[in-house]
Amino acid sequence: MWDDPARAQTILREKNRLDSKITAVKSIEQGLEDALGLIELGEAEGDSDIVSEAETALNALTARARKAQIEALLSGEADGNDAYLEVNAGAGGTEAQDWAEMLLRMYTRWADQHGYRVSLLDRSEGDEAGIKSATIRVEGDKAYGWLKSESGVHRLVRISPFDSNARRHTSFSSVAVSPVVDETINIDILDKDLKVDTYRASGAGGQHVNKTDSAVRITHIPSGIVVACQTERSQHQNRAHAMDMLRARLYEAELRRREDEKAIAEGQKSEIGWGHQIRSYVLQPYQMVKDLRTDTERTDAQSVLDGDIDIFLETSLARRVGNKREG
Repeated sequence: MWDDPARAQTILREKNRLDSKITAVKSIEQGLEDALGLIELGEAEGDSDIVSEAETALNALTARARKAQIEALLSGEADGNDAYLEVNAGAGGTEAQDWAEMLLRMYTRWADQHGYRVSLLDRSEGDEAGIKSATIRVEGDKAYGWLKSESGVHRLVRISPFDSNARRHTSFSSVAVSPVVDETINIDILDKDLKVDTYRASGAGGQHVNKTDSAVRITHIPSGIVVACQTERSQHQNRAHAMDMLRARLYEAELRRREDEKAIAEGQKSEIGWGHQIRSYVLQPYQMVKDLRTDTERTDAQSVLDGDIDIFLETSLARRVGNKREG
């Protein structure tokens, strides 16, 4: 442990992850015992308020147990890893770029609410508002496992704030999620397969403008995958981050290929993935967010855009697990 700090860090992360799981189960068990004790006490004393309080606690415990059950089924090869999440605006100019930024905010809010650490790796500003693209790293237990079902195209319908005639617009943005690859996973990348470009990182202006070409964009020629990083001051650091992102994208593509092959072999319908529309967000003339894979709906669209997306993640993951069980 002392001679290998990297291995020590990996072991400590695993220890903390297991401690967290054990604590969660014990907490649910204790909560159940307390609630049943309150009900017994309330019935003995004829106090309906105590019984009602205990029933509310039991409902909350049921939701926690259901989520823990789904989380326990996240046993994929990379489900426990951190995640890279990339958002790209579709065609449509400023409207689509604003929608891309709204999605980025939604995922950042979700991560914050769940105690995940978020770091911005790349951001390309929109022409007038919003973003053309952005990549964040989400760090925490099972970040990839929870977010992997978010890859795909997200559709927004609203009255555009950028249209002086107040017409309704439909915008599209795509999301790609890939697992952060640790030292236990070996991904071979040949230098001859890479095209590396450097450019000046965008900034807020004034004294914050980067005067050197420190930003790095790497294209993996065989796959066509493009990654970029511009948040570090050093070109060397940005290149290292970009290579990590490329390894993650290649690994995710391999995981998806294996999953598709397995689904075909088991006679299952392949999971809807990159390039397919997975969710629709309607803000006008009514409010409705609908997942097109599970038919899960919510009418409080603003709460969803503020990061309250657990119901979509849980139903999508439950569907994936259900498909595997049927196979």
